[in-house]
Amino acid sequence: MSETATSDPGTGEERTELRRVMGPKLLLLFIVGDILGTGVYALTGQVAAEVGGAAWAPFLAAFVVATITAFSYLELVTKYPQAGGAATFIHKAFGIHFVTFIVAFAVMCSGITSASTASNAFAGFLRDGIGADWAAGSTPLLLIALGFMALVAAINFRGVGESVKANVVLTLVELSGLLLIIFIGLYAVTQGKADFSRVVVFESPSDKSTFFAVTAATSLAFFAMVGFEDSVNMAEETQDPVRIFPKVMLTGLGITGLIYVLVAITAVALVPVGSLIDPEKPSALTQVVAAGAPGIPFDKIFPWIGMFAVANSALINMLMASRLVYGMARQEVLPRPLGMVHRGRQTPWLAIVFTTVLAFGLITYVVRANGSEEGASTVSLLGGTTALLLLCVFTVVNIAVLVLRRDHVGRAHFNAPTVLPVIGALLCAFLAGPWARSEEQQQQYEIAGGLLAVGVVLWAITWVVNRAVYGKRTFMRDPEHIDHD
Repeated sequence: MSETATSDPGTGEERTELRRVMGPKLLLLFIVGDILGTGVYALTGQVAAEVGGAAWAPFLAAFVVATITAFSYLELVTKYPQAGGAATFIHKAFGIHFVTFIVAFAVMCSGITSASTASNAFAGFLRDGIGADWAAGSTPLLLIALGFMALVAAINFRGVGESVKANVVLTLVELSGLLLIIFIGLYAVTQGKADFSRVVVFESPSDKSTFFAVTAATSLAFFAMVGFEDSVNMAEETQDPVRIFPKVMLTGLGITGLIYVLVAITAVALVPVGSLIDPEKPSALTQVVAAGAPGIPFDKIFPWIGMFAVANSALINMLMASRLVYGMARQEVLPRPLGMVHRGRQTPWLAIVFTTVLAFGLITYVVRANGSEEGASTVSLLGGTTALLLLCVFTVVNIAVLVLRRDHVGRAHFNAPTVLPVIGALLCAFLAGPWARSEEQQQQYEIAGGLLAVGVVLWAITWVVNRAVYGKRTFMRDPEHIDHD
């Protein structure tokens, strides 16, 4: 299997055709910006619905699991500092092309479900911003979500990628909304408006024990912590990745984890849980700014910040998903036409259409299937499906670290304590199981299975066509050439 980078005998650093422009500060902003977004903006109320006032606990638990898995990614990205991510690492570990395909397609599906989550959250924030009273699952909200996804596809088609400077701006805007929540909470404390007694109250909507209630909420809150793994695709554009990545990734996770816990505590202290999860009221964080500073029109501004944050998440994920489909088509594991590039725009237009159609179908199905339930259940299902797909991928990545310990690359790299990949694999596998989901969340398996089934069918068609027409089987020649982001 060919390599995309070779070692420079003078410096020991991997050679790459890409320009190494990212230092510690820019990489930190990239990681923080990639993690912040739809998860905490859209799912705070849903997490509170699972555990009551102790909504901070699932976010803290999700942070711990993500950090343990990050140690595995750090060992792999400093050992193999190449773009490619999970598919590359897993192929190096197991060398089974179909497994590599399933992992790559699962990551692609997670991008579509994440973007679909963002589109529904966008519709909800727009409703709050203009003061409309559209009901959950209503046609206006569905049309806005679909229209937003079409706009994302149009931007994707025009070839607008996320530059480092744009990422800095978007990250600062996303961060400003969450810091606003925290500062309003501090102000509310000085005014005697916060009730911190609520933040230690565990209330499960069912007869589940506290442990399984927190587990179900953690599997949902995990959606807020994903994104750190995307940074491994920047390895070839990072200055001295072996030295920089460990400190920067762990710092980025620490910053976002702290912000999420503080936001969850602030939300519950200022607004009763029953109001946070009420589908007839504005989004949870919009209610928080209104309750904490009623004399200042922050609640009129915040929905627009929220729209900007989730829009950024959707664009990043659809760019990733379409390019993954394009990469797999070029590797002949999906039908070749999906790798077609528009001559004028030089963008993978058919891959963009394919991923957008999947997103359209997913949004319509979930909204219509859950329109009679709480409006946020749509966001909850799609966000939970994203977490489910990535938890499965992370389970295999943690195992791959241990398998690749026998591969000595002949240079220094980060080494995770052996116990962490073992714990990470067990925790991720546990959170991916049905016991870690409420009854309403079991539909996540149907959504994830349906998306993966589409991929397997396309893979099988490609295998048959390649064998009949070209006299060869489908295989992934260089999985590290698949572009994830």
